[in-house]
Amino acid sequence: MPRAAALEGLERFRRDSAWSRQVMDSLAEKHGLDRRDTALASRMFYGVLQNLTLCDFYIDHYAKGKLEPKVRDILRLGVYQLLFMDRIPAVAAVNEAVNQCRAMGYGRAAGLVNAVLRRIDRERNALPPVPGRGSARYLSVRYSHPEWLTEELIALRGYEGAEAVLAADNSEPPVYVWPNTCRIEPEELEKALPVRRTALGLILERGGDITDMEAFQKGLFYVQDPAARAAVEAAALSPGMRVLDACAAPGGKSFAAAIAMRDQGLVTARDILPKKLALVEQGAARMGLDCIRCEPGDARDIAGGDYDAVFVDVPCSGMGVIRKKPDVRYRTREELASLPEVQGEILEAAAGALRPGGRLVYSTCTWRTAENAGVTAAFLGAHADFSLVTERTFWPDRDGTDGFYICRMDRAKRI
Repeated sequence: MPRAAALEGLERFRRDSAWSRQVMDSLAEKHGLDRRDTALASRMFYGVLQNLTLCDFYIDHYAKGKLEPKVRDILRLGVYQLLFMDRIPAVAAVNEAVNQCRAMGYGRAAGLVNAVLRRIDRERNALPPVPGRGSARYLSVRYSHPEWLTEELIALRGYEGAEAVLAADNSEPPVYVWPNTCRIEPEELEKALPVRRTALGLILERGGDITDMEAFQKGLFYVQDPAARAAVEAAALSPGMRVLDACAAPGGKSFAAAIAMRDQGLVTARDILPKKLALVEQGAARMGLDCIRCEPGDARDIAGGDYDAVFVDVPCSGMGVIRKKPDVRYRTREELASLPEVQGEILEAAAGALRPGGRLVYSTCTWRTAENAGVTAAFLGAHADFSLVTERTFWPDRDGTDGFYICRMDRAKRI
């Protein structure tokens, strides 16, 4: 059953370009999967997306000729299980793939699928090398990223740096948790949770559904990547401030801001999607953060304000969180071309809500220059009353965080 759900997920992603999280949520319910089976189906589904181009490279080497799309999906799932999942016996992976062919009306392809997967299993220690080492094409195939994306990375980080980022994209991301110090001290949270202290923060060491944890239900902690948290720290908030989180969902920055202010002052959490904003509201209630006020609305349509600090975490390509959302890498350059214009509009509107002397923090979960320094440099060039205070790009390979960009710009005080 988990394999059937994973296979259907691959088909829906291929056919409809559906977002992976939405796909798996709906398929788990459709197939009646319990949590254990849902976890297995998700791992196979996400794992194939994470290694799609490499799986196709091996499939095309051993299976000559054109393949039906569904047959290719079956092979992708089988190859992933053979090469990347140690706990699944090879015979089970092969047999299930053959059975899936027959069950879906592709019985004539069952022999081909059986032969290809068995050969890949036999030759797993001597698989054909990806050609073109030293080129963007090699990195594209080896790490299953679009070639245009590898070219952008090479331009930014050089070849070895780009390869390090791509490898990090295909790694398992840690889950960082932060204490709600309005309710619990950090040392006490460490005693209440299975966590490991690192230089970046507390990493949760147990899997499963975080929302089932008693400490979560009591509002003792929240989840946030250290890079996103750094955006809040950059504003140097203090109790009593008025803060706007212009693109608030899923709420991490609003929570961090309220806690930094000891729940004293005002945090206006604004988002265009009511369903996502409801999650922020629920999180604030769970943690007892009374200073958070949720407000629906488009960030490009903010009607003034007098805030001490404004956070602008704009919609972006998401290329910095590929290890959490492997499907993001398959967005095309054309799809992303209009983002800087939208980001600039949001930044412009949000800046108007800031008082003289206030702090404006622009952030994205991407490393792409066009969406980062390109946007903030244009803004600063058009606004002489704003000055650059700090600017940083976080990298998953160097910093151990999401790929993230932060830029703090302060508005001049009136003379």
